[in-house]
Amino acid sequence: QVQLVESGGGLVQAGGSLRLSCAASGRTFSSYAMGWFRQAPGKEREFVTAFSWMGSSTYYADSVKGRFTMSRDNAKNTVYLQMNSLKPEDTAVYFCAARVRGGAYYVTNSYDYWGQGTQVTVSS
Repeated sequence: QVQLVESGGGLVQAGGSLRLSCAASGRTFSSYAMGWFRQAPGKEREFVTAFSWMGSSTYYADSVKGRFTMSRDNAKNTVYLQMNSLKPEDTAVYFCAARVRGGAYYVTNSYDYWGQGTQVTVSS
């Protein structure tokens, strides 16, 4: 069983930055492939970024490429999402997720564990 807890959300003006954190339980954190998704009101949960299964690559949605950066610290069992140049359309609840098997990194059904989410609101 893996528990994921996100933090770092908040209210920021357009053009600002936030860093989200996702702390994971379990001693095999390094074996999980992690991802971030987001869900805006009235919309489906969408892919933001994820590590490849072997961790050698990082994938980003086109909408965040060049502005968001995902990283991980295995010693702290934590993944991060650095968000720069934020836009009002980035407003959503952000979720981190972990998968213990292969699968499409951009599909929610590929992930086995989810955090509770953290709200990010970008004002114009």
